[in-house]
Amino acid sequence: MRFRYLGDSGLKVSEICYGNWLTHGSQVENETATRCVRAALDAGITSFDTADVYANTAAESVLGAALKGHRRESLEIFTKVYWPTGPRGHNDTGLSRKHIMESINGSLTRLGTDYVDLYQAHRYDTETPLEETMQAFADIVRAGKALYIGVSEWSADQLRAGHALAKQLGFQLVSNQPQYSMLWRVIEAEVVPTSKELGISQIVWSPVAQGVLTGKYVPGAPLPEGSRATDDKGGAQMIQRLMGDDVLTRVQNLKPIAADLGLSMAQLAVAWVLQNENVACAIIGASRPEQVAENVAASGVQIGADAMAAIDEALGDVVVRDPRMTKANSPQARPV
Repeated sequence: MRFRYLGDSGLKVSEICYGNWLTHGSQVENETATRCVRAALDAGITSFDTADVYANTAAESVLGAALKGHRRESLEIFTKVYWPTGPRGHNDTGLSRKHIMESINGSLTRLGTDYVDLYQAHRYDTETPLEETMQAFADIVRAGKALYIGVSEWSADQLRAGHALAKQLGFQLVSNQPQYSMLWRVIEAEVVPTSKELGISQIVWSPVAQGVLTGKYVPGAPLPEGSRATDDKGGAQMIQRLMGDDVLTRVQNLKPIAADLGLSMAQLAVAWVLQNENVACAIIGASRPEQVAENVAASGVQIGADAMAAIDEALGDVVVRDPRMTKANSPQARPV
């Protein structure tokens, strides 16, 4: 396992991060989830990403139980705040001081830890003054409940404003967590250059495009049994936009490229996002322990310029690059 610095901080994270979105507390049984976490630890993963909204707080509890007994100082635990949780009351959402302060306490209890290494704003809150949000984060850092602060899916302008306030308040904004893959490159034009300037790293989610880049979905063929595309608990809905024949056909063109590099399709996808020097780590998920070992093998892989160009040619115009999609895919009003 290779390690990278998170932003301009001194914190190192494993370049493969284990995340439990759509799996723990929902898609897989707790026993299987625990085996996946143990497989991640055995493979050298030290960074673990979750959020209070995942399975309406259950995912944090599952992760906390799975990590129990492991040396806390050897781990980097990330969680997030923003989306509605609990009974979804009028203050159970957003980035108000009230919701942030109550949410960090709940997350720490469920995770079974006194602090998280990284606490992230899961989206930008258009209804709370940014000054209020950043002051709450500053107080959480000073209280020792979070060591570093990050965000998720913020635009370049939002990152710039948040970074300036964090600096004024005496703490570091070190990371952004966007979707990023061979198929979804909307951060490259604006978010990445701004982040490099400000000393902010990307912690990217869905590097395998929720399984589409494994090549297991073949145009015209039945959906693989037990795959995310057949999951009625949210997975099928999330993956729907990637399931067009045009995208799936293009993805099949990646198979000879992966074979030439001696990689599986999943390894190629994870290794591809890690070629971007602004990416600190790629989040992988798993519903089976063996998936962890396969994805971890992407750590340290270097993809040459010719292969990178071949990937671009293989995917052609199905790649989404419009930087406006970052803001367009974030809530324009606080969700309830």
